[in-house]
Amino acid sequence: MAILRVSEVRKMKPEERVEKLNELYAELRKLRAKVASGGALENPGKLRELRRTIARILTIQREEELKKVTKR
Repeated sequence: MAILRVSEVRKMKPEERVEKLNELYAELRKLRAKVASGGALENPGKLRELRRTIARILTIQREEELKKVTKR
């Protein structure tokens, strides 16, 4: 999974963001299950990057929600 930059996330449509979030959450669950079962990850930094990417998307979604509310 590639790293998503803020500019890339802002260009996405809301539906695309939700779809991407679902993909990222699924991948995160898969990696966490692997760690919990005692397996070693090829790239341990990937967990951190997934969490950060998810946070980026959620933050931008929240910003856009607040923009809609304050425009009224």
